[in-house]
Amino acid sequence: MRAALNRANLLGGLFSFRNVKSMSSSSSSQNFVSRSVIKKVFAKLQKEGDGAVVRRGISRSEQKLLDPFLMLDEFSVSPPAGFPDHPHRGFETVTYVLEGGITHQDFKGHKGTIYAGDVQWMTAGRGIIHSEMPEEEVNKGLQLWINLSSNEKMIEPNYQELSISDIPKAEENGVQVKVIAGESMGVQSPVYTRTPTMFLDFTLDPGAQFHQNVPESWNAFAYVLESGEGGAVFGSPNASPVSPHNVLVFGQGNDGVSVWNKSASKKLRFVLIAGEPIGEPVVQYGPFVMNTQAEIDMTIEDYHYGKNGFEMAKYWRSQ
Repeated sequence: MRAALNRANLLGGLFSFRNVKSMSSSSSSQNFVSRSVIKKVFAKLQKEGDGAVVRRGISRSEQKLLDPFLMLDEFSVSPPAGFPDHPHRGFETVTYVLEGGITHQDFKGHKGTIYAGDVQWMTAGRGIIHSEMPEEEVNKGLQLWINLSSNEKMIEPNYQELSISDIPKAEENGVQVKVIAGESMGVQSPVYTRTPTMFLDFTLDPGAQFHQNVPESWNAFAYVLESGEGGAVFGSPNASPVSPHNVLVFGQGNDGVSVWNKSASKKLRFVLIAGEPIGEPVVQYGPFVMNTQAEIDMTIEDYHYGKNGFEMAKYWRSQ
């Protein structure tokens, strides 16, 4: 994870772009037609892992609207709680630390820590067993699960780590953006996205507005991290403001997403996430995501007997 997980340790070393058309953006609303909000979901607190607390913004009820995205958690964890050894197969996880640090290690010998502002983009592929444990007293962040297409579910695991200094940033007219994946304000992330994905962290000053292009066929949503009272307005300047910890699902079509910060004194911070739908059946059993029940049954068998990607399952324990 972070620079502590040496670049040489990155499995596959893929830092190239998937072919995605350029996505321009602007602080001007002239001729821009925004997508509308079709669903709002408040991320309620729930227990997860070993004593950790998460706000789950996307769950199975939103998966059909938000293909290729499977889950979004805003996590908060302090020692000794955490996310001890657990498996994954068939998708990717994106961990974005907002405060503190998270130490990761897996059964292939990879270990490191990402800190506030850092990102780990993990492709579980055919199988990974890992732990994610808190590094400091207060540790907060986001974890996004992104599905993989059927022809990529059984690829070898892979990691991409970006430290805070690696993430491109841009600013104009009171709007700042960190480009974790995709493109905004003419800057592009180095992350390779097997499932074409946009992941943008925006901060708007009071009174600022912004209009982000999104490919017409992609599904998109926003998650509000911070806002002043009445500040976060999406889709239309006359829309009702949204409080923190809400997911806003946007309809398809039109140019993209418009947002206004109508707070007089507080900044608005949110992530905008969008991706190209895969359009395949999704069968999920906890940390395993495949296309058919037969594939899930085989995955459970592979994990139980330690084969087909889970060879170390019986012997490995995190330190």
